[in-house]
Amino acid sequence: MGLDGPQKSLCRSNKSPWVCLTCSSVHCGRYVNGHAKKHYEDAQIPLTNHKKSEKQEKIQHTVCMDCSSYSTYCYRCDDFVVNDTKLGLVQKVREHLQNLENSAYTADRHRKRKLLENSSLNSKLLKVNGSTAAICATGLRNLGNTCFMNAILQSLSNIEQFCCYFKELPAVELRNGKTAGRRTYHTRSQGDTSVSLVEEFRKTLCALWQGSQTAFSPESLFYVIWKIMPNFRGYQQQDAHEFMRYLLDHLHLELQGGFNGVSRSAVLQENSTLSASSKCCVNGASTVVTAIFGGILQNEVNCLICGTESRKFDPFLDLSLDIPSQFRSKRSKNQENGPVCSLRDCLRSFTDLEELDETELYMCHKCKKKQKSTKKFWIQKLPKVLCLHLKRFHWTAYLRNKVDTYVEFPLRGLDMKCYLLEPENSDPENCLYDLAAVVVHHGSGVGSGHYTAYATHEGRWFHFNDSTVTLTDEETVGKAKAYILFYVEHQARAGSEKL
Repeated sequence: MGLDGPQKSLCRSNKSPWVCLTCSSVHCGRYVNGHAKKHYEDAQIPLTNHKKSEKQEKIQHTVCMDCSSYSTYCYRCDDFVVNDTKLGLVQKVREHLQNLENSAYTADRHRKRKLLENSSLNSKLLKVNGSTAAICATGLRNLGNTCFMNAILQSLSNIEQFCCYFKELPAVELRNGKTAGRRTYHTRSQGDTSVSLVEEFRKTLCALWQGSQTAFSPESLFYVIWKIMPNFRGYQQQDAHEFMRYLLDHLHLELQGGFNGVSRSAVLQENSTLSASSKCCVNGASTVVTAIFGGILQNEVNCLICGTESRKFDPFLDLSLDIPSQFRSKRSKNQENGPVCSLRDCLRSFTDLEELDETELYMCHKCKKKQKSTKKFWIQKLPKVLCLHLKRFHWTAYLRNKVDTYVEFPLRGLDMKCYLLEPENSDPENCLYDLAAVVVHHGSGVGSGHYTAYATHEGRWFHFNDSTVTLTDEETVGKAKAYILFYVEHQARAGSEKL
């Protein structure tokens, strides 16, 4: 299993190299041209004259390793695997590849430093429409169906107030000596319980927008996610919205309790410009998560028999909006099947008066039994960042289907005043929002397909597709079939655009 002399197979693509752990030959992975799989399939052809060799061949060439993320894939199991041999041979290969990458990274860093000394260019160059533009965006490597995580991380990294808070946090530990500057690989079998989601999230955000590399591998963050969020273990496709909620909830909980005995909530009070009135508590004391994403809903229920009114205030970090049924057959913006569904239609459907059906009867305290009732939502307090989730996945009897309807959404000037409980007491300027990021799901099902994200940074729109980052324009963004929309307060954006 040594890699002293790997044999590089010829392929037109140099993306996602996978090395066979039996013979050390290198092929492109399953997400490119699939030559690694062909190598496995070819190795399964039995030898006609040697029964012993036939048995041997059938159990070989089944496991390969992604040279970028160090994850291992077994073609017999048809899945990514995390176990190792008794002698730890997989980890030895992984460490060997890591040493090669660290050596290459060091050499490349020296080369870039020398280049910068002799050139006025200090950032990466990207050609857009024939012209050259300087950018410093960094992609995120796919660790095996982790596009759902990458799309959310890139979106959050472009919400300036949220991202800056984490980047300014002090590091929990500083590596030194032999491990300084090196990437470390974690496995689920290590049993390390002293993990910090906040710390790995901070490191990941710091790695983005530095311009020092084209793609960053977030395997340390993914390792922590595996440890504290069992739902996301493995390499199957996950729901980006579900992941975002788990991520924000766990960041909120850890910020409340601190890590290594040091409370990080104090940083919010000392360094943040967020006012106390802007904080919305969810599950305890306020943190930067609730201060930025937290809003309050008023849930108003009326008994249709006696007229008793019940009001309840619920904090929220995002709003999940149904796509009205009358629009669900319209899949594109230019389709001439009646009016286009707009984000306003979805918001109106969310806040309109609704009569609850027989399965949702309201327990009326005056009637002392379950009665028919109506329900209506009002927004009592708007958040600094308004996160809107379009409910594109719906369960039928046996399947979870996707609603592929195009929903038109504004890139700037989203007015939320008409959805407020007391609009007359709100400053009109504080009800306006501009789009900061969009998460898009491509494909037909929640367990398949692919996630990408659009986000604006310093006045320019970027498309984040795992490792690949490209400049784009507002027209392209506006045509996207949004799954999650992140809107920031208009005043905050206006202030940043003046810089």
